[in-house]
Amino acid sequence: MSATLATASYIGATILFILSLGGLSNPESSRRGNLYGMIGMTIAVLATVFGPNVTAAGYAWIIAAMVVGGSVGLYAARVVRMTQMPELVALMHSLVGLAAMLVGFANYIDPAASAEFVGAAKSIHEMEIYIGILIGSVTFTGSVIAFGKLSGKIGGKTLLLPGRHWLNLAGLLVVIWFGREFLQAESIADGMTPLIVMTVIALLFGVHMVMAIGGADMPVVISMLNSYSGWAAAATGFMLSNDLLIVVGALVGSSGAILSYIMCRAMNRNFFSVIAGGFGSDGGAPAPTGGVQPAGEVNPILAAETAELLRESKNVIIVPGYGMAVAQAQHTVYEITKVLREKGVNVRFGIHPVAGRMPGHMNVLLAEAKVPYDIVLEMDELNEDFPDTDVAMIIGANDIVNPAAEEDPSSPIAGMPVLQVWKAKTSIVMKRSMATGYAGVDNPLFYKDNNRMLFGDAKKMLDEVLTALKA
Repeated sequence: MSATLATASYIGATILFILSLGGLSNPESSRRGNLYGMIGMTIAVLATVFGPNVTAAGYAWIIAAMVVGGSVGLYAARVVRMTQMPELVALMHSLVGLAAMLVGFANYIDPAASAEFVGAAKSIHEMEIYIGILIGSVTFTGSVIAFGKLSGKIGGKTLLLPGRHWLNLAGLLVVIWFGREFLQAESIADGMTPLIVMTVIALLFGVHMVMAIGGADMPVVISMLNSYSGWAAAATGFMLSNDLLIVVGALVGSSGAILSYIMCRAMNRNFFSVIAGGFGSDGGAPAPTGGVQPAGEVNPILAAETAELLRESKNVIIVPGYGMAVAQAQHTVYEITKVLREKGVNVRFGIHPVAGRMPGHMNVLLAEAKVPYDIVLEMDELNEDFPDTDVAMIIGANDIVNPAAEEDPSSPIAGMPVLQVWKAKTSIVMKRSMATGYAGVDNPLFYKDNNRMLFGDAKKMLDEVLTALKA
């Protein structure tokens, strides 16, 4: 393939990637967006493999790598459940970071890769390598720790080292110092020492950064690591002089950064406070026994009584949370929704921007269960409707429906926008126990006079509600 045809293919792939991002912005066009992305990636891979920069001797290695990678991807797509998507996304981000690291080292130790650069161009190329490995290292270990937290292999509790901010500052200064040494190195052997030292510091920083972030901030962490992986890909593109990789990396990096900003705004937090950690430090701890407790007692309810309330309602809003994902109850929720709508009940879903463990987690689960897109609404679209709602049913959500965010200025989540479910005529919270959410904050909603607690596994309880509705 000629260089001109490869460039034209890259332009076409870039356009398809932009269309893909546009399609993914709306659930109804997301399938089309995914299709554009797959076609664009196919064109990009073929244009690269058969382009002028790959010789015939490398085809065997490339085909072998594609077979192995494709087999792993196909296996993951078949066996990974929708509830495991957050940790899968984190794992994929780690692979992007690892690729950026390996490409950076390979590019540096290969004399042919840097032979064309002299003078200032050589310094710029080496800076691209240094920054690319730095971003890739942080992304790699940070994503691995995020995978561990999301999959339950690592506890959700924060690891706050004494003087951690000073440690981070010291690490940054050392990285800058060795960056200078790296750029002044006269040979590859001289440059390897500062490069390796920087890589070790970056790997440790990735671990330290995510370990210091609490469970309640994990949706922001996922979008943040998504952004990092994009910039790592862009840095790899600069190292390889691949325009398409630069453009695609910039698209992913900027969109991830914008999403992180939106998520932080939804939590009334700023990006640096998330990085500093400390929010959601208890990772779903039992309700505290000391200090000021919300007044009142909880009012339990049975599945049959819940079904009766839903049957007699005209307007119902369902608020799904991570508990629904863990119980894999989304299909039963859809069956309940169908029964209620057949009886003339207006059923809608309220989605908080940070519900679940990654951006759009609840939307993905509901789409998998074939819940109609038009009844799945964002928090801002529904909050004004709760006073006219007969029943607000909360399935495994906690912090995103906590009235303390609006009523208690001293609460750790004060100012965080929440779904105002307590304004409904009756709210029903489905939980296994009285444990707090990932913010480690007790929820006054449980003790309100118009609230009922349906204790038990969400799937089991919803099955009982569905049976009672059909009876």
